[in-house]
Formats: sequence, C-alpha cells, structure tokens
Amino acid sequence: MKILAVDYGDSRTGLAVCDPTEFLASPVTPQIEERSMGKVADKVVAAAKAQNAQLIVLGLPRNMDGTEGSRAQKCRKLGTLLEEKSGLPVRMWDERQTTITAAGILSENGTFGKKRKAVLDSVSATVILENYLAWRKNHPGQQ
Repeated sequence: MKILAVDYGDSRTGLAVCDPTEFLASPVTPQIEERSMGKVADKVVAAAKAQNAQLIVLGLPRNMDGTEGSRAQKCRKLGTLLEEKSGLPVRMWDERQTTITAAGILSENGTFGKKRKAVLDSVSATVILENYLAWRKNHPGQQ
C-alpha cells in the first residue's frame, strides 16, 4: 500500500511516501511552505492523489512525558480536515524525536544551512513513515 506521511509545522510541512511494497520511504520535495491549515490540507490532499496514496500518516507531536499540548491539538484538527477532504483514512503517529533524528541524518550527509532548511521537514516525515512501516511490519493486518 502506498502511504503518505506528513510532518506538519507552523512554517513548513514535510511529506514522504513509501513504495507499494512498504519497503522504501522517500522524502517528497519541495516542502509545503503554506501557513494556513486549509491551504496545507489542500496541498497534502493533492500530493496524496498524485502519489496514489491509500493512507495518510500524520505526525502527532507529543511532549516527552506522552501528554499532548496545543501543537498536538492542531495536528488532530488537520487530521480531521485531511480525512474530510481526501476521503482517505488518516493515522496519527507519535513523532517524538523525529526532527532530531532527521537533523542527525542531514548532518551525517553534510547538509547544512539553506539546503538543510529546504529538506528537514521532509526528512522528518520520512522518519515518521519509516517508524510507522516498522510498526506495521510487526503488526500485520493492523492499520
């Protein structure tokens, strides 16, 4: 199944997609630079259609103690909007530490400055998707 992952942010939103075998997750560029939730939702839905995605995985920013703050509430609102606009199921996925992991990957590859800013959220979405795919592999038949 093709799955689109979303790392929703205040300034940028990153996307990633996997192949139909759910083996390889790749960032989708360019990142979405919109700030309006409605415009972000429209662009995510367009990307889902372009990628023939059957599921959207939306990163859920939880606090380190597992609680949810205002950012998580915004993501849940976006999730509802994406379900309504796309007709696809949306799975919320814990995104704790994904930006740190993505920054580490980019540092290892020597990506800094403007180049890093241009891809960080898409790489974070890729990390979210890889984590979700690993979970699916260990929980067959579950979404």
